[in-house]
Amino acid sequence: MTPGIKPLVAGNWKMNGTSASLGEIGAMNTGFDAGLQQKIDMLVCVPATLLFQASEVARNGRLQTGAQDCHARSSGAHTGDISVAMIADAGGSAVIVGHSERRADHGETSEAVREKAVAGLGEGLQTIVCIGETEEERKGGKTLDVLKEQLALSLPDQWQGGELVVAYEPVWAIGTGLTPTADDVAEAHAFMRAELVGRYGEIGNAIRLLYGGSVKPGNAKELMAVANVDGALVGGASLKAADLLGIAAAYLEI
Repeated sequence: MTPGIKPLVAGNWKMNGTSASLGEIGAMNTGFDAGLQQKIDMLVCVPATLLFQASEVARNGRLQTGAQDCHARSSGAHTGDISVAMIADAGGSAVIVGHSERRADHGETSEAVREKAVAGLGEGLQTIVCIGETEEERKGGKTLDVLKEQLALSLPDQWQGGELVVAYEPVWAIGTGLTPTADDVAEAHAFMRAELVGRYGEIGNAIRLLYGGSVKPGNAKELMAVANVDGALVGGASLKAADLLGIAAAYLEI
């Protein structure tokens, strides 16, 4: 944890969920009680098809909703894409950009991620920029080199409005059940913090740094207690309210 920063527990439903899944959103919203609200913020990024409905379900609570991607342009001939204004119009307050699955499956470059981040922040959305190394890069001792390059190319030089969040997700740990050691996470997050302060000055100390990659209730307390870890970006374990709330509950014990 970073002193002075309120942690964020964010769920990423990926390509999962239909209207039948909205009951889980309702349970998350109800379970995110006053005790947790004092400790953390909580967000769930759902498929675009569910964003309006999920936002309506969470309307009277403190659970935030968001999208998993956006286009860098405000409008135009971009079939199948959604703009940041559309996300906000559907009730979303946040967007994830640069997830490793987008980078791998859709060939997104860090430069493209940067354009999306600028768009999200310009709309006033909380914008979560994902970075992380592959297994091959880690075995080659290139983890910090990869993080340095992705931070440099994926983040805007300046931003106005919105909140910039950085999520470190080792690609090899996503959905595999594998996690780096607490010391490995501490090293990566300390490096990212130093890079952000070097680039942005003192404001770099206020940027939330999330850890993602096989986070679950059983390991959340250890991971969330690591220095400079200001929350989690949770994949599969965010599909069920009991699991996401179980991860969030780790903050009641830290």
